[in-house]
Amino acid sequence: MQISLSDTGKRFNRDWIFRNFSYQFNSAGTYAITGPNGSGKSTLLQIIGGAITASEGSIQFVNNGKTVDIEKWHRYIAIAAPYQELIEEMTLREFLKFHQQFKPFVSGVILEDIPAIVHLSHAADKQIRYYSSGMKQRAKLAQAILSDTPVLLLDEPCTNLDEEGISLYQRLISTYTANRIVVVSSNDVVEYGFCREVIDMRAMK
Repeated sequence: MQISLSDTGKRFNRDWIFRNFSYQFNSAGTYAITGPNGSGKSTLLQIIGGAITASEGSIQFVNNGKTVDIEKWHRYIAIAAPYQELIEEMTLREFLKFHQQFKPFVSGVILEDIPAIVHLSHAADKQIRYYSSGMKQRAKLAQAILSDTPVLLLDEPCTNLDEEGISLYQRLISTYTANRIVVVSSNDVVEYGFCREVIDMRAMK
């Protein structure tokens, strides 16, 4: 899998967030997007994920040598982000079962095992609306990192996590992200320390 951006830029009203961004993300590559608030970290991640469109330039997904239509990008992507909503009326078990209808879980992982993997066995049958913020973040990480997709996008993935939760996040990354494109938007090395390439958005101004 390859994701190629060429002279990509994003503008809100008359203000350019970033411009002239060209880059290629490759399978088994780990990438951190860093920069101060307002530099476009999350915006770039959402453009890669197809949630918003670029104002200029192009982005292309290529899988096994074939270009992927933009309408099908979502099949190849899993994401966890602070602005992502969970279905809070569902229990974790129900939510994971619903999610599995759209994206299978990685090989060797079955739905029944996931609450234990993210240390939520005790709350697997509790509605998500009763979860703490840290528990909700673990649920987000579970559905993203454990999805069988070639692309994993993480925006500030340790938001609301305590020390134990951060250790869990790092174990999930180490265990379940081999051969995937992993892109992390963050300024915290705890979240992106495993990334081999760092993209500083200040250079895109």
